[in-house]
Amino acid sequence: TWPSYRVPVILPQSTLNLDKPQFDAEARLEVVSPCGPTCHKSSPLPTYEEVKNYLSYETLYANGSLTETEVGIYILSNSGDGSRGKSRTKRQIYGYDSRFSIFGKDFLLNYPFSTSVKLSTGCTGTLVAEKHVLTAAHCIHDGKSYVKGAQKLRVGFLKPKLKDGSKGANITNSAMPEKMKFQWIRVKRTHVPKGWIKGNANDIGMDYDYALLELKKPHKRKFMKIGVSPPARQLPGGRIHFSGYDNDRPGNLVYRFCDVKDETYDLLYQQCDAQPGASGSGVYVRMWKRQNHKWERKIIGIFSGHQWVDMNGTPQDFNVAVRITPLKYAQICYWIKGNYLDCREG
Repeated sequence: TWPSYRVPVILPQSTLNLDKPQFDAEARLEVVSPCGPTCHKSSPLPTYEEVKNYLSYETLYANGSLTETEVGIYILSNSGDGSRGKSRTKRQIYGYDSRFSIFGKDFLLNYPFSTSVKLSTGCTGTLVAEKHVLTAAHCIHDGKSYVKGAQKLRVGFLKPKLKDGSKGANITNSAMPEKMKFQWIRVKRTHVPKGWIKGNANDIGMDYDYALLELKKPHKRKFMKIGVSPPARQLPGGRIHFSGYDNDRPGNLVYRFCDVKDETYDLLYQQCDAQPGASGSGVYVRMWKRQNHKWERKIIGIFSGHQWVDMNGTPQDFNVAVRITPLKYAQICYWIKGNYLDCREG
């Protein structure tokens, strides 16, 4: 059952205009950190002022202008640790590759797979409102600077290629999987939390690796709501699910599910098979919503990247997702709705 959370309130306090960014960073498709669960758990909890700083955010507009917004937090709950990530290596496939490529428009164009979209910088995102896409911050910003494609960022929606004698149609054998193509929508503005930006490429607040994109026009698809991440022991079967555009299977949407191995207040550690390109995918679970008497899928995290962890002298590796905590829920929900009264129930 979805737990009910009372969510804190995060409100903008002041907004400053910043210089236009350079857009000179290379888009990295994954983030790697050697700081594992034990290292994260032993980090000191941030102070109230630090949390306010981490949850303040930059907004990048399509014309290249940039603002920084400071926030106030009311009814503060426990908050994330400000630990960092360091070196980067190749993300892993664990043993037998348990990913499923999703074929056929009946699946690809139906919920929940239809909520997965591709970013023009190479990552994945998830539809979370009529005009909003949730993704990983590192797909837009490397901690120091915005990536090269961030100013002209676009979001791609898989659509079947035209047929029935329309222009550009290829007559193919009907037994072949139907060819799909991306239809692109420009991004109007992007929000990235300062908890990510105040790091740099070697000193990254992995706990804040999330960003919200607002499209220039509504996408007209069903979207997935966000929810506060319950403890791993409360997840159905202890499992999470996500779909993304892994770059070793170009043009394919790849679905996987796996068990959560460990967690901190801000991160979920799992060994879902994944390749670069999948980062930014919405990590979701399906649970019973008692108030509405129905099953509901919600996004409880954002897939971030790969971690090598030294477990008593033996290297062990995990893939990591950033959890949507009550504070992050309040922030992302406010970015979407612009009204904290609509963001009180996680």
